Amino acid sequence: MTGRVLDGRYRLEHPLGRGGMGEVWLGRDLALGDRKVAVKLLHAARLASLAGTTDPDELRRRFLRESRATARIDHPGLVGVHDAGADADTLYLVMQLVDGSDLADHLAEHDPYPWPWALAVLAQIASALAAVHDVGVVHRDLKPGNLMVRPDGRVVILDLGIAAVTGDVEETRLTRTGTLIGTPLYMAPEQALGGTVGPPTDLYALATLGYELLAGRPPFRAPNAAGLLYRKQHESPDPLGELRPDAPAGLVALLHRMLSASPADRPADARELHAALAPLLPRPAAGEATGRPMDPTRPYTHPLAPWPPTGPTARPGPARAGRSDDPRTAGADPRAARRAGGADPRSSTAGADGRSPAGGRPAIAELVDRAKRELHAGRSGPAAALLRRALPPAVAQYGADSTVVRTLRKQYAAALVDGGDYTAALPELRVLLHQFATTGSGPEDPVVRQLREDEALCLRELGAG
Repeated sequence: MTGRVLDGRYRLEHPLGRGGMGEVWLGRDLALGDRKVAVKLLHAARLASLAGTTDPDELRRRFLRESRATARIDHPGLVGVHDAGADADTLYLVMQLVDGSDLADHLAEHDPYPWPWALAVLAQIASALAAVHDVGVVHRDLKPGNLMVRPDGRVVILDLGIAAVTGDVEETRLTRTGTLIGTPLYMAPEQALGGTVGPPTDLYALATLGYELLAGRPPFRAPNAAGLLYRKQHESPDPLGELRPDAPAGLVALLHRMLSASPADRPADARELHAALAPLLPRPAAGEATGRPMDPTRPYTHPLAPWPPTGPTARPGPARAGRSDDPRTAGADPRAARRAGGADPRSSTAGADGRSPAGGRPAIAELVDRAKRELHAGRSGPAAALLRRALPPAVAQYGADSTVVRTLRKQYAAALVDGGDYTAALPELRVLLHQFATTGSGPEDPVVRQLREDEALCLRELGAG
């Protein structure tokens, strides 16, 4: 697949991630000076199953119709859609390549997640969802792995790949009504039951995400999708105010309302939600010119300010600490961080103060930064070598089971798999699977499924599958 050129224009370089609906690749737009783009390749067999048809012309027509519907949504909180088409039996979507850190990693690296950050994330997503809902689209798969925090603090929804398009001339859907798709952990009860979805369906998923940002865990957990659905229908989550007493009571009450089993008991739409969040948002700040990098409140405190500086002059972000609970967020794509170059865990090395001997940034951050550049350049082998060097000091600082180390190990294993080093990748994958099993993660967890797929790939390539 590497080097393939779609429709004579988009050259595929290396995969950035994959999920149930297809793969996302780093691509080059040959018609516009080798501009970097993200190219999503859709699995025809999976789409045929969801659409209830094997007619390739019908599949292509539905796919292009939905692509047009989502591409017409213009909002800074949505990834830009540049093009869509079909090359032989491959359907593809060309999107803006977004830099930053996916929300799953952002959460794992900041403990506890500051409540103003959680509030700002929710408000930004609510604003983007209002634009989505205005054109008759329901997202249906909001989760941390589908959201990116950019260097300027903006939160971007990456993927409308399984959105339901309703109304007007866009009435035909790529997926059949009643087909269960999405991520069970974040899925509203009506969606899990195959019923009618609408804006309140997305607000339920957003509430699950908001609860997780504040509590460090989702509101409901169960070993399988059926158990999750039962709990969502018949139980209430632990009181968030007791888990995060520092969070405003109004925010806590709003999240519990959004987690109501009945759509009628939630806010009616994203506009109503944003209006409820707006009074709690921070006001523009005076003094500091640009704000802190990757601070989700920055668009409110420093609107229209230049992006924070990058490179050796940039100030480090808040200190990260390993958490004892699991950072996987059950919807995070183990490779999603590579759309942005990965997470930026920090740790101590030779210096007693946790910094490099030169007194600069922590050595782990330096290694990860270098690994990010290698991954962006499509060099998985050198990236894996850098991440391998970062693991021992991270284990020494945070512990082998910490969230920082687990995030780092996932990136390392993914780089090994992408580089074809299956012998080295297999034991790392098995360490991760064991860690997730000990934290109660079940087989339906998307991260576990991804790890199992990679494990199976390694075994096949090593002749043991």
